[in-house]
Amino acid sequence: MKSKILFVLCLLAGLMFINAGLDKFLHYMPVPKDLPEKMVKAGKAFMEIGWLLPLVGAAEILGGLLLIFPRTRPLGAIVIVPVLIGILLTNISMAPSGLPIVFALIAIILWVIIDNREKYLPLIRK
Repeated sequence: MKSKILFVLCLLAGLMFINAGLDKFLHYMPVPKDLPEKMVKAGKAFMEIGWLLPLVGAAEILGGLLLIFPRTRPLGAIVIVPVLIGILLTNISMAPSGLPIVFALIAIILWVIIDNREKYLPLIRK
């Protein structure tokens, strides 16, 4: 039962990351009208740096795809962690209303990492 719940949560989180990553390339999601001015300015600044949004988008798509499949889920969690830290810091500093979703995503990723901790141990052993 636990593995089925984790699969559904990882599927949903993976699809969210894939959607967000694809939007960085295709720009199909409308910008909310009530977006804080600081976030609008930050978004424009990120677009000025030509390589940044494609890099983050590629990491989101790759991490989201890896999260969906149980065999690659531990790698997907590691790929998504830096993106998730950026999302957390952005929401803390500019749009705290998005924090509940961020905390839910962090909980899912932490569950994946804790559930697969034995696979990470060879990376930190001598």
